[in-house]
Order: sequence, then C-alpha cells, then structure tokens
Amino acid sequence: MTEIIKLKTGSKYEEMGSYSRLVAVDNWIYVSNTAGRNPETKLISEDVVEQTHQVFSNIEAALKAVDSSLADVICSRVFIQDPEDVAQVMTLIGEKFRGINPASTVTCPPLGSTVYKVEVEVTAYRNASRANVVEIKLPL
Repeated sequence: MTEIIKLKTGSKYEEMGSYSRLVAVDNWIYVSNTAGRNPETKLISEDVVEQTHQVFSNIEAALKAVDSSLADVICSRVFIQDPEDVAQVMTLIGEKFRGINPASTVTCPPLGSTVYKVEVEVTAYRNASRANVVEIKLPL
C-alpha cells in the first residue's frame, strides 16, 4: 500500500491554510512554497540573501525529516518579490544546486506579504542523488 507522509512544522500559516510543509508519496517529495522565516525565533530578515539562506535551511530540515536532501531535488520553483534581487538570489541558488542541476522556474510575482523577498518550492525524488544521471547537451 502507498505510504503518504505529511510533515507539519507548527507554522500558523500551515494551520490557517490547511496545508503541510512537505508531503511524501512513496519516493516523491513535494515541499510547499517556503519563506525565509526562522522557525525558532519566528523572525524574518530584511536582507534577501539572509532570507534565501533561511529558505534553504527550512527546506533542508523538511527533506531530512523524510530521509532526503537537496541532492534529491529534481525541480525547483523560485519566487522573487523584486526583480532587482534576481542576481543575488540566483547566485546563492546556483551554489546550493551546483552539480544537482534540477529543472527550475524563476519568476517575480507579488508574494503574500512585502516582508517576503524570496520563496522556494521544490520537488524531490528520494535517492535521486544515487541515480545514474545522463546529461544531454543540445547545440545552441
């Protein structure tokens, strides 16, 4: 029988919106759009780079809870409030995903609050990091 794990972090928004931070269906792992709020202090930095670091800390903690990691991420969706912040955010994301190279979407829509400068959502496949990867390069 299929096992479904629904991870909650205690966020008031998870309760308000009736959603889980992460849902794992067998080896497929879906991490909800994640902001850079520190789960312990409940604070969020005004600095976009610090927020992005916290976003990844939050995502990594959720993935670890279901025996996974960033290395298993196959797709990311990045939401950046201000187009002026794209280069800074993408530089950090490039560092985090170097060698993993997931499919990715980057967009600059309004977010739920102006306090959020960046949010990231990922899809992972448990143990994708151990798979045989074939890279194909198309000529430009």
